[in-house]
Amino acid sequence: MHDDLIARAEAWLAEDPDQETRDELAKLIEAGDVDELSARFSGTLQFGTAGLRGELGAGPMRMNRSVVIRAAAGLAAYLKNNGRTGGLVVVGYDARHKSADFARDTAAVMTGAGLRAAVLPRPLPTPVLAYAVRHLGAVAGVEVTASHNPPRDNGYKVYLGDGSQIVPPADAGIAAEIDAIASLNDVPRPESGWETLDESVLDAYLARTDAVLAEGSPRTARTVYTAMHGVGKDVLLAAFARAGFPEPVLVAEQADPDPDFPTVAFPNPEEPGAMDLAFARARTTDPDLIIANDPDADRCAVAVRDGADWRMLRGDEVGALLGAHLVRRGATGVFAESVVSSSLLGRIAEKAGLPYEETLTGFKWIARVDGLRYGYEEALGYCVDPEGVRDKDGITAALLITELASGLKEEGRTLLDLLDDLAVEHGLHATDQLSVRVQNLSLIADAMRRLREQPPIELAGLAITDAEDLTRGTDKLPPTDGLRYALDGARVIVRPSGTEPKLKCYLEVVVPVTDHAALPAARDRATDLLTAIKRDLSAAAGI
Repeated sequence: MHDDLIARAEAWLAEDPDQETRDELAKLIEAGDVDELSARFSGTLQFGTAGLRGELGAGPMRMNRSVVIRAAAGLAAYLKNNGRTGGLVVVGYDARHKSADFARDTAAVMTGAGLRAAVLPRPLPTPVLAYAVRHLGAVAGVEVTASHNPPRDNGYKVYLGDGSQIVPPADAGIAAEIDAIASLNDVPRPESGWETLDESVLDAYLARTDAVLAEGSPRTARTVYTAMHGVGKDVLLAAFARAGFPEPVLVAEQADPDPDFPTVAFPNPEEPGAMDLAFARARTTDPDLIIANDPDADRCAVAVRDGADWRMLRGDEVGALLGAHLVRRGATGVFAESVVSSSLLGRIAEKAGLPYEETLTGFKWIARVDGLRYGYEEALGYCVDPEGVRDKDGITAALLITELASGLKEEGRTLLDLLDDLAVEHGLHATDQLSVRVQNLSLIADAMRRLREQPPIELAGLAITDAEDLTRGTDKLPPTDGLRYALDGARVIVRPSGTEPKLKCYLEVVVPVTDHAALPAARDRATDLLTAIKRDLSAAAGI
C-alpha cells in the first residue's frame, strides 16, 4: 500500500505544471508522510453540481492547476460532444490565491481544444461572469471562486449557455469526461490564442443594473458597505453612482481584495463576527442600512438599526422584503425560492395573484424556473433581474434593497416597519438554522441515518404531521438527500451542505398575529419554539 501510494504521488508530481505544488508534494514524498499523502490521494475531488470546491494544495483531492486543467479538458470534451465545437467559453475569476492561474489554464485548455475562450479583464464579481455568458452568446462559462469559503479554499463553478449553473445530468457528463483523461500530457495548452475582454462587458453589466430600479424612485438611503475582502467594491460603487444613491461609506479594513481575509474567521456575512467592523462603522456614521457582499459578491447581506444597536436581517427577511417591494411596484411573473427558504414568499405571491414555485436548494434550480421574475434563497442569495443574470447577484440585490429603504425613508418608515406589516398581514414567519460543522464527514451520514431509522414524532411539543424523505423525490421536486417534517405551525428540513462539511437544519415557525400590538408576544412565542425545536432536533439527530 505504501509503495503504491508513493508511486501514485510520484506519477502526479511528474505531470504537475505548478512549481509551488511540486515542491510541496516532493517534500511529502521525501518525508514519507503517509497520512498526508493518503489524504491527498484517497480519491479525486468530485465534480458535481457545484462544480469543484476544496482546499488548495498538491494531489487529486485538493484544488490545484493539475485538477483544474483536467476539469477544463473534461468540460471542453463535453461541449464538443454536444455539438459546441468552436463555441465561446467565458472565464471569470475572483481574487483568491491561484484564481488568476486557474482562469488562465482554463482559457489555454479551451483554446487547445478548438473552442474560443475569453477571460474577464480582472477579478470581478461572479454575477458579471453569469451575465457575460448570455450577453456574449457563449456556450459555457467558468467562474474560479470559492465564494465565502475559508482562505485556504478555491473552486470552479460552471455555467452552460443559458447562463445558469449546471444541473444533472450535465454534471455527470462532464465528470465522466474528466475521468477519461489519462494524462495531462494529452491536454494541449497553447501559450496564447484566447481573448482578454475589455471593460465593455462590465459596462454592459452596469448598464443592465439600472433596469432593476423603478424610474424616478427615491434614492436617498445612506449605506455603510463592506466587500468582505472580496471583489465587490468597485462594481457596487459604480452601480450606486449610476443609480444616484449617496456614495456608500466603506469599511476600509475590508474594502480591497485580500485572499487571506485577515479580519474575519470565515469571509461570510452570516458567520459570527464577520459583520463586527461594519457595525462599528455604522455606529460612527449613522447610515440607514448596512450592505455587505460575500467575497465574490453574488450574495448580499443587510443590517439595520434595531433599538440601540444594529442587527443583520436574516436572508428570509430580506427575501420577503424584496418580494413585497416588487409586488408593490407591479411586478408580474413567477416568484420562486428553494425548499429551505421561508414560506412567507409564497404567501406574498399568493395574495398578489402571482404564480409561485418551490425548488431544490441552489440557484442552479431557482434560475431554471420558467417565467421567473424573482427568486431567492435564505443563504443571502437574490435574483432580481433574471433576464440579465440567471443566478444570485449581490450587486443588483443591494440596489433594490436600498431603493426600498429610500422609499420607506421618505414615508418616515424603515425596513423593520415593513417586516412588521408583513407579519400582521401573513402571520409572523420566524426562521432559524441549526448548522453543525464537522471534521469527520461520516458524522453527517450517521445523523441522517439516525433520523431515517428513528424519526422523531414531535419537536418542541408540536406533533409531526408529515415526514418526507426527499431522496424519493416529491410530485414537484427531484430526489435530493434531505428530510422534511411538517409540524402544526412549523416546518423543519435537514440536509447535508453541498459546498461545506456541515449538516444544516432549517427551521420555520408561523405564529398568527392579530395586530401590531400582538407582535412582541408573537416574537417571544416564536423564539421559544425555535429554541425548543433546535434542542429536540439535536437530540434526535445525535449531534
